[in-house]
Amino acid sequence: MSVSAKDVKELRDRTGAGMLDCKKALEETGGDLEAAVDYLRSKGAAKAAKRAEKAANEGTVGHYIHHGGRIGVLVELNCETDFVANTDDFQDLARDLAMHIAASDPLAVGEDDLPAEVLERERQVYLEQVREEGKPEHIQEKIVEGKMRKFLEENTLLKQPFVKDPDVTVEELVTRTSAKTGEKIEVARFARFAVGEGQD
Repeated sequence: MSVSAKDVKELRDRTGAGMLDCKKALEETGGDLEAAVDYLRSKGAAKAAKRAEKAANEGTVGHYIHHGGRIGVLVELNCETDFVANTDDFQDLARDLAMHIAASDPLAVGEDDLPAEVLERERQVYLEQVREEGKPEHIQEKIVEGKMRKFLEENTLLKQPFVKDPDVTVEELVTRTSAKTGEKIEVARFARFAVGEGQD
């Protein structure tokens, strides 16, 4: 089937994918724009996963100061090349992440960054809760696992729903930008400062 240049351009504007990729996606989906977006997203996510082994040694430090100067955030966002580090998409992502961290106050980037004792303490609290509630022993562990999953979703940056679009997790947002730029992108670390916190 023939695909119009207008549709190719619209798909490119929406996804940031290359012209040829957009044309192929529209051909594969019979010209259905929404299906083509999904097609490109799935291909982009697959490409991003393939790039996961690459080194991400370039990047930027995103920052955000909340109104009134009472909360400030620095976040290190890495990619593979300085070319991508200087693109608007990458810089926007760094800014969005810093703003998200200011609003959502995660404890760590991902599960692996949380100290084992924090996870163990949470697990013990949840176990005690389900015992107190008199839940049968054979389902206690399942309930605790569910509570731990929720704890990680609420307290690790990558699992949190993105504040500007709660239908998307921060991890999906990073993967989307990674697919768009064609490079591995990862959040290295962050620091969140709030006036009056962290003092004895």
